[in-house]
Amino acid sequence: MQTGWRVASMAVLTGLCMSGTMAHEGHQEHATPVDTRQGKAAPRPRAALSIGAAVAPDGRLWLVGLNQDGKLFTQSSKDLGVTWNQPRVLDIGSDKVAADGENRPKIAFGPDQRAVISYTQPLARPYTGEIRMLRSVDGGKSFSPPLTVHRDRQVITHRFESIAFDRSGVLHVVWIDKRDQVLAARTSGTSPGKVGAYAGAAIYRNESRDGGLSFGPDLKLADHSCECCRIALAPTPAGGVAAMWRHVFELDIRDHAFAVLGEETKAPVRASFDDWKLDGCPHHGPGLAAALQGGYHAVWFGDKAGRAAVRYGHLAADGTPQGETRELPDPRAEHADVLTSGTQVAIAWRSYDGVQTQLRAWLSADDGAHFVLRELAASKEENDHPRLLATPEGIRVLWRTAKEIHVLPILP
Repeated sequence: MQTGWRVASMAVLTGLCMSGTMAHEGHQEHATPVDTRQGKAAPRPRAALSIGAAVAPDGRLWLVGLNQDGKLFTQSSKDLGVTWNQPRVLDIGSDKVAADGENRPKIAFGPDQRAVISYTQPLARPYTGEIRMLRSVDGGKSFSPPLTVHRDRQVITHRFESIAFDRSGVLHVVWIDKRDQVLAARTSGTSPGKVGAYAGAAIYRNESRDGGLSFGPDLKLADHSCECCRIALAPTPAGGVAAMWRHVFELDIRDHAFAVLGEETKAPVRASFDDWKLDGCPHHGPGLAAALQGGYHAVWFGDKAGRAAVRYGHLAADGTPQGETRELPDPRAEHADVLTSGTQVAIAWRSYDGVQTQLRAWLSADDGAHFVLRELAASKEENDHPRLLATPEGIRVLWRTAKEIHVLPILP
């Protein structure tokens, strides 16, 4: 994949998922980040380091990822990472699992001892995939064989899934899908990704009301999403699920869109206005969390007037921006996550200075009115993106390096 594109003001450049026919469907989208001020390549996480995590209803912390042999495993801790049980390899037959950067396995817990694990399986053709899922009815003690969650079976992109149970126990799966781009290309006689065919991909979703045993129809949430950025999910005040993703607006502007799942009759709302014109995908999705006073806290990466940065802002209940947008206090910040607990807001990210990667957090005790910066950890090892978790003991940040898994308290 070509990675010659650069932004001069950018401290760390993540690899692009270009929208042409060679790279727009790749399962190795995450090209090597480059520190433009140091002129050195930043360490890229190995596939085995990209993990998913969730806290079960009983407070136990669970991980899912690939071990050193490339096998899908789970592991749990009853004391939030002080000690861990033995990893357990899951039987997924001959499936392969994508675990690179933002395309990682995930785990989620629902009511009545239900749990699910999802992953993207790359298919035979380059840059294609399908969403697979294992389910448990005993809180993760055992899992079923994997099944494909979407009804469309074309050998195209169905990838970068996000999963969540809503308040009523309905399981939602949301993913990036290219069936409409492929159809438009066939109809117009042009190549996928070219002007005149179909810009970007689409966001599709479906629902399961029996904990992943069966799924309803594939439903299109939006046309023209970016091709390979993670989709952020957050609970709504009504108990549903809201989504935020990088979107392709007119003139190839790569900002972000917002929608509530189940409200497909409403057009997605534009949630950021960086006006970043880019013919490709930066493989750098947003984060979203419910705000105590209504609306949502959001973080995202973008280039605004030549200034590339991770930014923080507040969204109204309908997803429209409210108030000022602020850059994180770190010009090298990348792959930020955001989480809330009451009036507390936590934002965590990693930052590479050419020698080592720092784990940092920006913390607020007053629902985002004021923040303080905290240094959490540092490593010269390869490392994964940090993930924030709501635990019975407060907000924790999970960070996996090549040598260990850090579970650090950042807010009580």
